[in-house]
Amino acid sequence: MTIKQNLQLASLSILTALLSACATVPFDYPKEHSAAITDTGETAIARDVRQWTDTHDGLSGFYPLISGMDAFGARLRLIEAAELSIDAQYFLMKDDAAGHIFTAALLQAADRGVRVRFLLDDVFTSFEDENLALINQHPNIEVRLFNPVARRGISILNFLGDFKRANRRMHNKSFTVDNQVTIVGGRNIADEYFELRSDAEFLDFDVIGIGPVAAEVATEFDLFWNHSRSVPMEAFDDDIKARDLGAVRPDIDAHLEHAYRSTYARAIDSQLLDDLYEDRVPLYPANAEVVTDDPEKLVNKISEDQQTLVNYLAELAADAESEIIVVTPYFVPGKNGVAFWQGIASRGVQVIVLTNSLASNNHLAVHSAYANYRRAIIEAGVELYEARANAVRQDTRGEPGAAERLTLHSKGVIIDRELIFVGSLNMDPRAIDINTEMGIVIRSPDMADDIAQRILADLPEFAYRVELRDNGKLHWRGRVDGTEVIET
Repeated sequence: MTIKQNLQLASLSILTALLSACATVPFDYPKEHSAAITDTGETAIARDVRQWTDTHDGLSGFYPLISGMDAFGARLRLIEAAELSIDAQYFLMKDDAAGHIFTAALLQAADRGVRVRFLLDDVFTSFEDENLALINQHPNIEVRLFNPVARRGISILNFLGDFKRANRRMHNKSFTVDNQVTIVGGRNIADEYFELRSDAEFLDFDVIGIGPVAAEVATEFDLFWNHSRSVPMEAFDDDIKARDLGAVRPDIDAHLEHAYRSTYARAIDSQLLDDLYEDRVPLYPANAEVVTDDPEKLVNKISEDQQTLVNYLAELAADAESEIIVVTPYFVPGKNGVAFWQGIASRGVQVIVLTNSLASNNHLAVHSAYANYRRAIIEAGVELYEARANAVRQDTRGEPGAAERLTLHSKGVIIDRELIFVGSLNMDPRAIDINTEMGIVIRSPDMADDIAQRILADLPEFAYRVELRDNGKLHWRGRVDGTEVIET
């Protein structure tokens, strides 16, 4: 062997040894089974919800949270109003202002006796383990990590050494208070989702739902909370040197007090939230279904049988008669997806897809995969639009925003202006095959039509339409500052 070959062999041997020595995850760590608190009928939130549902035939009520600041404020106000329980389930939380304000608010709710259950997917969460272990010390807060990577040793090696398992992620996102009110959509807990960053912003979408839908979301939460892949934070106590909660609590409270005078106050000082609270903005009454992939999807072999949510949406789409609007950050249809949409478009159904452009996409590898299907999806009869990274947005006060780069992160499907799906699902292989996803199908023609009109009205200024020219090449048609432009 040459010296180079010997070095390569040695490097491979060392890497193999390191991977084989990776720490294991304590999935067998004992944990108590728990369920949503259902006896919440005498809470203040429940009384308000009951008053509304009694006059709307027991239907659920919904309202879209389009502004990031409104979405953050809604979560914080609900935390303030909680009396018995908060169940929060997220794909990621970052070690930033949003993450710290959110957890500090949870601590204050726990001080009032509210039971807090917080379920986080592990891999992309950058909120420090020490801080998660810190809030987990509160007797009324329990934190669990879903499908975590081992803490002992080198994290990236632990991930790579158990890649087949660790690559399967819980992408679900929900937030439920007193089993009466829930927020479901595409937002994680991080600054960019809530208009707290000046350099970039994710355009995202949640709905707030009251009534029966909240209990359905709580059932979905329990399914994941009690699953074998859900590991209590205490399982990592030997690997995490957490500070004492009592010793640092004054600093946490002081931090939140400062936030009250700035970020927190701005978030809860929302005209929309005031209007919702004072019944000046009507909720959309609707029947709704909470649809989720089973957490066993992450344990079982990848197959169509495990794709509960996608299969359900495909059935709804297949029954469409006139129009389907798809909004997704990541759109990688594959050959089967192209054939699926072609079959729908061939029946005369207008199919509109809005996704990210190269400039607005935060995952370039996904965009590379998507770009291979642009031509095929247009030839299949789909109207394809891509978000402009420099599109002018309005901030929560109706003034031009400061974000330098926009990224579309909204996820939704509107069918025949009759129903709308809102949830965590992206239209790409990771979401369909590898992750678990969840969302709500809301059967409200009024809500579906209102949101569809808003999307279609914004498209010319917000996005390029990707078109196939006579010479077989693509161009991008849009309107910038009121003037039509064509980019190549």
